[in-house]
Amino acid sequence: MKKSILSLFLIAAVGAVVIGATTAFFSDVEESKGNIFTAGSIDLKVDHTAQAYNGVDCKTCSVLLTSDPTNMVAAKNGAPFAVPYPAVFLNPIHPAWTAQNEPSLLAAGAKWIWEQNPVKAEDTTVDVTYTFEKTFEWWGPITGTDLAMAVGHDNTVDVYLNGTLIGQGTNIYGFQQENMLHIPAANIISNTAQGLNVLKFVVMNKGQANGNPSINPAGLIYKFEINGNCEDDYFKTHCRLWGLKDLAAGDKFWNFEDIKPGDWGNNKISLHVYDNDAWVCLYAANQEDIENDLTDPETKAPVPDTTPEIGELSKYLRVIVWHDVNEDGMHQISEPILYDGLLSGLMTEKLALATAGTSYLGMEWCAGVQAIDGTSGAITCDGSGNQDDAQTDAFLADLVFYAVQQRHNPDFSCADFIPGPEDDNNQID
Repeated sequence: MKKSILSLFLIAAVGAVVIGATTAFFSDVEESKGNIFTAGSIDLKVDHTAQAYNGVDCKTCSVLLTSDPTNMVAAKNGAPFAVPYPAVFLNPIHPAWTAQNEPSLLAAGAKWIWEQNPVKAEDTTVDVTYTFEKTFEWWGPITGTDLAMAVGHDNTVDVYLNGTLIGQGTNIYGFQQENMLHIPAANIISNTAQGLNVLKFVVMNKGQANGNPSINPAGLIYKFEINGNCEDDYFKTHCRLWGLKDLAAGDKFWNFEDIKPGDWGNNKISLHVYDNDAWVCLYAANQEDIENDLTDPETKAPVPDTTPEIGELSKYLRVIVWHDVNEDGMHQISEPILYDGLLSGLMTEKLALATAGTSYLGMEWCAGVQAIDGTSGAITCDGSGNQDDAQTDAFLADLVFYAVQQRHNPDFSCADFIPGPEDDNNQID
């Protein structure tokens, strides 16, 4: 160590002497700036666009939207905000406003909103517009007759659905019940899309000389409703579809409270990965068998229930998962099976997913015994046999999608993957 230090010192000293005795040299410097290594990422998103239960297709039953703080303030005078912000309720309201007394608005609990409460003073002396937006999803046909759009406005309003103008309230006294805007059902039906929809209101408040928030307020009140005419069908209130997204609380593929032997259902799921090609696995986590009640038929079941605190439903629930190559949600004999067995043991084989590409999974579950037709590939469900020991029981599980890079990982196997809490970033309850 001492020798190293001394050598460095001598080099420095000699360098000083040379520099001091030198006038100039030709020189050239080339510099590569900003060199950086950034770790790659994988972003997996999931669609759930088709589902059936005992042959009945899932659809949206109804949508009811009202003026509330879930509406976002998106623009002022046509200039979009970089970050939209929630609208707020107005309180108190102007005594001249009576639109809130319209029966459908009253029934829906709609209230007056604006971008701020009270209205900004500078917005009362000049004509000003604010744009309010609300998104919703719709899946399936619109067959009901209860379609309504009632809008109260101070002063005028243009209403758009997915970019199409569906109604204009040009009466500057639109805040009165008799002058408010009503939009025909035909305008709603013809402009509602499958999947994500955007409802937009461009509301103008006319300026007044010497105006102030008390004498010249502004506001929007509305009710938007679509009734899908689901009647009392159990499945229509126990299914949910969604478009491309990161999974969140409430995104359930299955939500059934009255399963019987022989019941079955299928789901079509699309997977999208960004930034890197990936292998994707689907597995069941956080499983729980619940013995809700020990019924008389259960006590007489052929196999005695020796652990009544644990339910038995899971041993009768089976699932088949396949790569849905033709994207129809039904299994064909040529489509690869990724898993066939008890739902409780779900761990698929890996599925290759290309960057910015889409791959479809089909899932079909059965309360009983599943079989695949060797010619067509059609899946059948047989609920025969004694399943009395599962009565009133429940089975809960999270479905987890796991994505891992393909590059430098050609031998990855879902079967060798042992999930932990840190891997459950794309799971649903």
